[in-house]
Amino acid sequence: MKLMVLRYSPFFLVLLVCVLPLVQAGDVEALLALKASLDPGNSLPWRGSSICNWQGVKECTNGRVTKLVLEHLNLSGVLNDKILNRLDQLRVLSFKGNSLSGQIPDLSGLVNLKSLYLSDNNFSGEFPSSISDLHRLKVVVVSGNQISGPIPDSLLKLRRLYVLHLQDNQFSGSIPPFKQTSLRFFNVSNNRLSGDIPVTPTLVRFNVSSFSGNLELCGEQIQKPCGNVAIAPSSSPSYPQITGSSSSSRRTKLVKIIVGSVGGFVGLLLIILLLCMICKCRERKSLSEVRNKGIDDEGMRMEEASGTSAGGRGGNNGGKQGGFSWESEGLGSLVFCGAGDQKMTYSLEDLLKASAETLGRGTMGSTYKAVMESGYIVTVKRLKDARYPRAEEFGRQMEVLGRLRHPNLVPLRAYFQAKEERLLVYDYFPNGSLFSLIHGSRTSGGGKPLHWTSCLKIAEDLANGLLYIHQNPGLTHGNLKSSNVLLGSDFESCLTDYGLNLFRDPDSLEESSATSLFYRAPECRDTRKPTTQQADIYSFGVLLLELLTGKTPFQDLVQEHGSDIPKWVNSVREEETESGDDPASGNEASEEKLQALLNIAMACVSLMPQNRPMMREVLKMIRDTRAEAQISSNSSDHSPGSWSDIVQSLPRDEHLGI
Repeated sequence: MKLMVLRYSPFFLVLLVCVLPLVQAGDVEALLALKASLDPGNSLPWRGSSICNWQGVKECTNGRVTKLVLEHLNLSGVLNDKILNRLDQLRVLSFKGNSLSGQIPDLSGLVNLKSLYLSDNNFSGEFPSSISDLHRLKVVVVSGNQISGPIPDSLLKLRRLYVLHLQDNQFSGSIPPFKQTSLRFFNVSNNRLSGDIPVTPTLVRFNVSSFSGNLELCGEQIQKPCGNVAIAPSSSPSYPQITGSSSSSRRTKLVKIIVGSVGGFVGLLLIILLLCMICKCRERKSLSEVRNKGIDDEGMRMEEASGTSAGGRGGNNGGKQGGFSWESEGLGSLVFCGAGDQKMTYSLEDLLKASAETLGRGTMGSTYKAVMESGYIVTVKRLKDARYPRAEEFGRQMEVLGRLRHPNLVPLRAYFQAKEERLLVYDYFPNGSLFSLIHGSRTSGGGKPLHWTSCLKIAEDLANGLLYIHQNPGLTHGNLKSSNVLLGSDFESCLTDYGLNLFRDPDSLEESSATSLFYRAPECRDTRKPTTQQADIYSFGVLLLELLTGKTPFQDLVQEHGSDIPKWVNSVREEETESGDDPASGNEASEEKLQALLNIAMACVSLMPQNRPMMREVLKMIRDTRAEAQISSNSSDHSPGSWSDIVQSLPRDEHLGI
């Protein structure tokens, strides 16, 4: 047998050498055919046979294309299923932000596909039911198209489904009963869906924002009961012919029945009217009541009334109704930020009438998700009232923060200030925080490190955002931690709560809490001292350590390990590698990238501020490390089952998130 193997092994080697170029040529031909059908403007300068260096080809394995990202290239035309299905080694496929049209093709030949991004195009027709053939698929994002018809039940067969974004289309019919425990991100808003929202353990986790904009939907997730409460008119009963002496008594009974029915109906109307009046009275809470009590109850109405309603659009000088002046009573007005935000048309009245859901409470105040009557959703931060600056000082700082616009910052859209009230309005980010991504829940400990490619992408996002803040003289973040990093629609990391450190109360007990203290640089542990950009860099280093270890950074960690945190971090990585939990286990190149990121983190958490690198240097080191990682990556496949495996399947370049 050994002799046969030795005899024929040269033959197999020759066969492999001959077949491999043919396989690569198949991908070349498929990509060139794709370009010919979709690229009339010649946006893709594809030439030569080295397809792994072509624009949009992000990853290759053994010469086969595994990740194709063709975004915002003004591509047009109809996707050809025969061409696409020849690229059968694809793991990630993205055509986001183009002008592709027609029906989404049958992609059943892409048996290795994990992530599909077709959002913001002009796709129409029904969604292909053959999607169920892609058993490895985890991410489906087709939002912002014109797809019609029902949501296919075949999606229920995707057992690994993690992200399903179908919003802003024309889907109709009912929502299938999704039961996949892996499903973490779900959005079907702004379609034409109808009927009951299925009550499954999976779907009950998602709130009203995942279903809004479907007028005929009902269910407990959107607090809209199903079924009509109106009384259906009863059919007229058929009475026998009334004759003889009994006709008078029968006629009397009939009159009594009619009078009783009418009386009961009128009574029911009065009861309904009374209930409406009671609900209306309960909704009319004064702004002082809201201020004193706090908007703490989930679903509580953020409404000020006192017999009046807020008037005027954002940025005006207040409004009047019923002779009541907002300005004269010190109730202020809603001021919109940024020249590009003039399209915002909601008013202070809309905001105060919005239903509010508590998202969290932090060192700077409480944060709420506000759903307006129009369905528009924003995030409102209510600053603590312990330390309010003068109106002019607050306004100046808000104008500075309101002008900041960067892909890795959560933009400040508007602010409101009154005598004892400060509200900040931001975009709503439904995908949660980095803290939740790392740890899975609010409980401390028990987390796993993310895959090293995810760590590098998140680190670059955060460094980009923080550098942009630092490029504004005298401006710092001041409160950088994983709960103040939100995940955008494409899972990009965005900083929030930046620039608010001027308004914090140095005597607040919460300011000296263990969680906040761990992120803070040693020279700024005294909350009466102002934060600096070097202190931000220290916080950034702590955040990188949290990414690498999956551990919640509490103060007892500092007390236990002191300045020997590097040794502790290395020991954690070694333990997880030995136990097989490390996603990079057994991959020497991966360990090198992790070690490089660890070295960057440790440089940032130097005890001496002058020894910490500048943010521009930090960003360059991360980019260099990530560039080397992309070159040396072998794109090895991992089976699902952990956070790191799930996150790894998501695109990891500039606009596609982790």
